[in-house]
Amino acid sequence: MYGRFKILFLLIVVLCLLIPSEGFSARIKDLSSIKGIRSNQLFGYGLIIGLNGSGDKNGTTFTIQALANMMENMGIHVSPSDIKVNNIAAVMVNAELPPFARTGKKIDVTVSSIGDAKSLLGGTLLLTPLKGVDGKIYALAQGPIVVGGFSSGGDAGGGVTKNHPTVGRIVNGATVEKEVLLSLENRNDLTLMLDNPDFVTATRVAEAIKTQFGEDLAKPVDSGTLKITVPQAYQNDVVGLLAKLGDLEVKPDIVAKVIVNEKTGTVVIGENVTISIVAVAHGNLNIQIKETKDVSQPSPLGVSRSINTAPTQMKNGTVVAPGGATVVTPNTEINTNEEKASLLLINSGKTVGELVRALNAIGVTPRDLITILQTIKAAGALQAELEII
Repeated sequence: MYGRFKILFLLIVVLCLLIPSEGFSARIKDLSSIKGIRSNQLFGYGLIIGLNGSGDKNGTTFTIQALANMMENMGIHVSPSDIKVNNIAAVMVNAELPPFARTGKKIDVTVSSIGDAKSLLGGTLLLTPLKGVDGKIYALAQGPIVVGGFSSGGDAGGGVTKNHPTVGRIVNGATVEKEVLLSLENRNDLTLMLDNPDFVTATRVAEAIKTQFGEDLAKPVDSGTLKITVPQAYQNDVVGLLAKLGDLEVKPDIVAKVIVNEKTGTVVIGENVTISIVAVAHGNLNIQIKETKDVSQPSPLGVSRSINTAPTQMKNGTVVAPGGATVVTPNTEINTNEEKASLLLINSGKTVGELVRALNAIGVTPRDLITILQTIKAAGALQAELEII
């Protein structure tokens, strides 16, 4: 286990050394988006049929009621109390309506069980209207479900489950019926929004646009927003303007940040992270508690000699001596082991590669690294933002 952690740190060091010191450039389209050009979330309630006995149980009342309502709409009257099936399942259907999606476009949908169905494998989604937050129907979903897993079990309660069988997907399973109106014609200005707001990056984007078009078309409003003035020559060709803007390359500025995920033991350190002079000593204290239970069994003819027990007892008018009792006594064993810590001195201005190399020299694991980084940050020596997720 320790060998794998050591290899992991060596790989991190190599990747850090391969990063060019002058940084990298990225296209504006990869760093930002245009205000108003966005996707919209759709959702709906539907029924899946054709399951092989893995659907909702009879106690799931909303599934039975939905089936009864559907049959009623088809001209077949049936009482919900008379419905006892386990080959249907109630699901929530959600999809993402992309920008500029026109009527008739196919989009993917995801279905998720909301009842107590065991698996959606082999099911078919009935026609389900998908609504937006305004309550209007924008798409209709229907079709067979693809589930990347399965679940099987016996009557005794055991079984085998692979992946997540109660969530499925229908590729091109919904058809757009209503468009979200968005037009780029005759626009005098556009708003460019940076994915990672930064004043330096916003200024560099404005300079790159000025260099390309020869005039101040972009004006930074704040660290994450730029106002783009549409030139007269592009009044009727805003799409062409956005195409040229998107291909411009800019060197983004990166905030010094360390991301720590304590759940998985993952640590990601940014390029610009530096550390002030600090001495680090880290040792592990291992405490092992082992507890066993011993049974004290007296002999069959043993007599209790406890001072708290009556010396005699009456049974059917005859005086008899009380027998010994079987008792359980706990036995606890505690062992402690404290590892020797190495004192490591880290000079001021060390980069991320040197920091990882130095910590690797004292043989820390990812879990130890998380604790060390938190302590260094508390001491004020870590010149970066520490984010714990």
